[in-house]
Amino acid sequence: MSEQRLILLLKSSIILGLCLISLGIYFHMFSDYMHSLGVRGIIISALCIALGLIFSLPTKMYLTFLLMKREAELASKTPKS
Repeated sequence: MSEQRLILLLKSSIILGLCLISLGIYFHMFSDYMHSLGVRGIIISALCIALGLIFSLPTKMYLTFLLMKREAELASKTPKS
């Protein structure tokens, strides 16, 4: 898998994670249907938030390391004055 494709996949994963976190917060704070479910509604909203964190946080760290590596490679290739 090329580096550009991997970066696109990681960015998509971050967006998916943020959407799941937002959905979980919406369910927990504003959805009357989730309140009517009681404990199951709390579990569903917590599951959305947990999956969102799983998708978003590790990919941000990996993407940061990948971009730092790329920047270091570019800095080593440029001539120093």
